[in-house]
Amino acid sequence: MLACKQATQLASAALDRKLSVAEQIQLRLHLAMCSGCRNFSRQINLLRQISQRRAEHNDDA
Repeated sequence: MLACKQATQLASAALDRKLSVAEQIQLRLHLAMCSGCRNFSRQINLLRQISQRRAEHNDDA
């Protein structure tokens, strides 16, 4: 089982690279049991989406 520090590192890494199957499974299991890391993962994914939309909007201007 991953510690929260490892889980948040994997959640962050998943934004930049494809996780291995083992990493994906470990992260999913941890997120299923840990609401704090689940919230962290949702928040960084939301920030990524907002940043991408903002960048696209700035490119159109």
